[in-house]
Amino acid sequence: MEALESTPEVRARMSRQKSKDTKIEVALRKTLHASGLRFRVHGRPVKGVRREADIVFGPARVAVFVDGCFWHGCPEHATWPRRNAEFWRAKIEGNRARDRDTDARLAEAGWLAVRVWEHEPPAESAVRVAEVVARRRAERAARSAARTAARAAVVRTAVCDARTAAGEGPSAAGDAPAAAGGVPAEDGGSPAG
Repeated sequence: MEALESTPEVRARMSRQKSKDTKIEVALRKTLHASGLRFRVHGRPVKGVRREADIVFGPARVAVFVDGCFWHGCPEHATWPRRNAEFWRAKIEGNRARDRDTDARLAEAGWLAVRVWEHEPPAESAVRVAEVVARRRAERAARSAARTAARAAVVRTAVCDARTAAGEGPSAAGDAPAAAGGVPAEDGGSPAG
């Protein structure tokens, strides 16, 4: 590989670029935490997928990525360097392709990827993330309630089938009153008929 044309200033500036705990990422985390949300930081949402999210909401299955405008080719603020243009275009386009692949892999595993651009105000991004997390939690709770109701229906059916097989009817099991008016005949009620 041929050496890239660069200057000491550019090398120094690039060496100071952080990949974790950037100002916008920390500001977003502080805002989310202040709103009562709890999360993991810099985690891999899906085992076997070597992609790390900046903020991970495990039970809700939401992975938040804070993308830099330069590094991920922001449609509003992306700049294309003139020096080593081919290298940088390939690098940024490769980052974009990896982002799309990450989102697809997470979706296959039941996760939702949320992308936040570094130019977005942290308060606005936090509101968007909180809404997504709340929606995913509500969907999860609804699925859990539906599973619980389905299990209860199966148990009721099994109990009814077992009673029928044993020759027990509803009145023999004490589920319905034997006499009209809801009072059993031996308790002073008159039998129907």
